[in-house]
Amino acid sequence: MTLTRAEAHRRTARTDWAALAAELDEHGSASTGPLLTPAECADLAALYDEPELFRTTVDLGRHRFGSGEYRYFTHDLPAPVAALRAALYPRLLPVARDWAARLDRPAPWPDSLDAWLARCHAAGQDRSAQILLSYGPGDWNALHRDVFGELVFPLQVVIALDAYGTDYTGGEFLLVEQRPRAQSRGTASVLRQGHGLVFTTRDRPVRTRRGWSAGATRHGVSTVRSGRRRTLGLVFHDAA
Repeated sequence: MTLTRAEAHRRTARTDWAALAAELDEHGSASTGPLLTPAECADLAALYDEPELFRTTVDLGRHRFGSGEYRYFTHDLPAPVAALRAALYPRLLPVARDWAARLDRPAPWPDSLDAWLARCHAAGQDRSAQILLSYGPGDWNALHRDVFGELVFPLQVVIALDAYGTDYTGGEFLLVEQRPRAQSRGTASVLRQGHGLVFTTRDRPVRTRRGWSAGATRHGVSTVRSGRRRTLGLVFHDAA
C-alpha cells in the first residue's frame, strides 16, 4: 500500500483528460488509464476483511437494492484511497464546472477538495462516502444514484480491483440514461482491473433542439455469473 499522493497525481496525469471529457459527453462514462497496479488492487481488496476500517456495512439483499454487500470507509481513509481521490478531483473539476454552465446551474465546487468537503460538513454532510464493494456469484446491484444530500459533485469514479474474465464473469457496469423526450438509453461496460471508470452521479447535459437539458442517469451492476468482483467507489461529496 505504497501509493503516495505524488504518485497518484503522476498516474492520473497520464490520462488524456480532454478525450475523456469528450467521451463523457458522448456516452456518459469514460475510462481512465491505469491508476493501480494488480498488486495494489489486491491489497485494497483485502481490506474488505478488516471491518475496523469501515463505518458501516450495507447488505444489498436486506434493503432490496440487489444482492451483495458493500462497506463505507471511515474518514481515516487508507493512503491509496485518499491519494486517488485527491488526484482525481482537480481533473474532474473542469468537467463539473462546464456541465453546470451548460445547464445554467451554480458551480459551488472550489479548487480544493478539502475546501469542498468542509462545505459538505458545514451543511451536515459529514459521513465518509468512499465505498468498497464485494459481489459473488448471483450478486447484482439495482440502478441507483449516490447523491447522499443537497451538496453533490456531479462525477464519480469506480475502480476495478479484480480482473474480468479471470477473477469473475458477468458483473458488467450498467448505466441507464433517461434521454429528454426520448426512450432511455442503456450501456454496459467491462471494468479493466486498476483502471477507473468516470460517470455521472446524477445527470449530465444532453443537447436537444431546445438547447441543453439534463439527462437523468442511474447506474448499477449486472448479475455476477462466477467468481468474486470487488471495486473501489470514489465519491467527491460526503454523506448526510
